[in-house]
Amino acid sequence: MTRTIATVAVVGAGTMGHGIAQVAAAAHCAVTLIDTSDELVERGLERIRANLDGAVQRGKIASGEREDTLGRIRTSTAIGAAAHNADLIVEAVPEKMDLKAEILRALDAAAADDAILASNTSSLSITTLQRETGRPGRVIGLHFFNPVHINSLVEVVRGRDTAEAVVEASLAFVRRIGKEPVLVHDAPGFATSRLGVLLGLEAIRMVEQGVASAADIDRAMELGYRHPMGPLRLTDLVGLDVRLDIAQYLHEALGSEAFRPPALLERMVAAGRLGKKSGQGFYDWGEEKRS
Repeated sequence: MTRTIATVAVVGAGTMGHGIAQVAAAAHCAVTLIDTSDELVERGLERIRANLDGAVQRGKIASGEREDTLGRIRTSTAIGAAAHNADLIVEAVPEKMDLKAEILRALDAAAADDAILASNTSSLSITTLQRETGRPGRVIGLHFFNPVHINSLVEVVRGRDTAEAVVEASLAFVRRIGKEPVLVHDAPGFATSRLGVLLGLEAIRMVEQGVASAADIDRAMELGYRHPMGPLRLTDLVGLDVRLDIAQYLHEALGSEAFRPPALLERMVAAGRLGKKSGQGFYDWGEEKRS
């Protein structure tokens, strides 16, 4: 039997994890934000505070709501103890199969028997991950989108063994936190990454081949196809290293040359040009901050 999700633990306080913790706390869940050091969890909490401060300044929320949301979040560096009483535990660690499998095994050992374990993976197999645990029926994919507190989409990914009750509870949770779920079956790249990465990789090849500048390619997609953000700017926001990891995985999993990473992407990642998080990618993000 699946209990109502009232307590949430998030493993990983980085780009995605802090946002997931924020939206869950804003929806009146008791939240524990977990990472490997006090410094990392405090950094995640600072980003939540900054997001909420911005929302107050823009009149989106009242200052009392900011305080209430922060009051529902505690932090921890002890995965086992923090996960013990959670109804839902979301891992939001980097997009590495071995790392995610390791985290899920640890959570499986620590969590209550009826807890749901979710992976925030954007492309890795939920079926493979759920079989790393002793509760495959209670493992699901919850693919949030960056920035989590603004983007309304959550891709709910049903693994081969995911129980129907877990699917229903997960859909209800996504709606409760003010997001719009789309339900997909487990397949390499799911729906969003498979299509989005393909577009991004082709845009990178176009830059590589001198077809047009990054800004003009993005502007063409924004104006001609009504995309809210062009594929290269989105790649900068997601992180070029993340896009490279996903492309490598999809190239191997699907056997399609369309997903072979462009040499330009590999060179940029090797040079540390990772997009917004490093300040440089297809755009100069430091310049944007100064403007």
